[in-house]
Amino acid sequence: MTTPRTEHLVLPGVLTAEQAAATVRGILAVQREDGAIPWFRGHHLDPWDHTEAAMALDAAGEHEAAERAYEWLARHQNADGSWYAAYADGDFADVTDHGRETNFVAYIAVGVWHHYLSTGDDTFLDRMWPAVYAAVEYVLRLQQPGGQIGWKGEEDGSFTTDALLTGSSSIHHALRCALAVAEQREEPQPDWELAVGALRHAIRRHPERFLDKDRYSMDWYYPVLGGALTGAEAKSRMEEGWDRFVVPGLGVRCVVPNPWVTGGESAELALTLWAMGESDRALDILQSIQHLRDPETGLYWTGYVFEDEAIWPRELTTWTAGSLLLAVAALGGHEATCTVFGGEQLPRGLDPDCCA
Repeated sequence: MTTPRTEHLVLPGVLTAEQAAATVRGILAVQREDGAIPWFRGHHLDPWDHTEAAMALDAAGEHEAAERAYEWLARHQNADGSWYAAYADGDFADVTDHGRETNFVAYIAVGVWHHYLSTGDDTFLDRMWPAVYAAVEYVLRLQQPGGQIGWKGEEDGSFTTDALLTGSSSIHHALRCALAVAEQREEPQPDWELAVGALRHAIRRHPERFLDKDRYSMDWYYPVLGGALTGAEAKSRMEEGWDRFVVPGLGVRCVVPNPWVTGGESAELALTLWAMGESDRALDILQSIQHLRDPETGLYWTGYVFEDEAIWPRELTTWTAGSLLLAVAALGGHEATCTVFGGEQLPRGLDPDCCA
């Protein structure tokens, strides 16, 4: 096992160089030889969290391990461009959820673009392009007339056309990364540009087109993290939800009113704040969740029920560690992570009111 690069993963009150290296080793220890990164050994893999963990490995300089994770996706993509929602312990032959969730499918584009920016490997980009293209085409088959993206494809071949705000916001980010990949390859995709614009318009102007999941913190910050809301709109949204979701000194609630803070949502909120230029508040959030760190493995517990002072569930997840490393990498100035989540250099698509 190599020694992770941790110079940009050191953050006061969050990670020392030694702690950062331990967290990276914790993710690597869970990764299978074939590249799969399940939540933890014995649990399932889902394509979104698998990709997030791979991105964290790239942020730490573990490019070979990250590449193996993306190659796992390319090898096991379904004929229609999708992946299933869950594979037991990362075993592609043991599918435990045959749903095909659109935000899971689209996220490969974010990871592939991040890996390319981390390595400059044009050969990798060429090799992954068919998988990215097929994934995007699958997702856009579920785009509704109002611009929102249907939630998932079902095992019987039907589609769930109801849309989730968090999922569609993540897809908005993924489509922009896919467009960046297409631009780099000089293969314009005007239909994708139109799709991004329509999706952004739905997120910004038509909340009624999405299922009501207002209780979940991800629905609060993901329109900002996914790049659909920026500037004054983003700031207003974050201020409106702050007291509702943030528990000072402990982290971010997953869902209100439950007394449960979660590491993944907290780290993603920190990444959102960084993208808005609020690094001080982002640092505060990351410092507040260090009670979730397991010193033996370097990984992080999924959540904490503060009324009972109980860690719950008792699971150390690669995606929680991955989200924290990505947030720290952004604050630490890791160029690829800053580019992917900062959003300023990503194509915006053809949204008629994008500058309104």
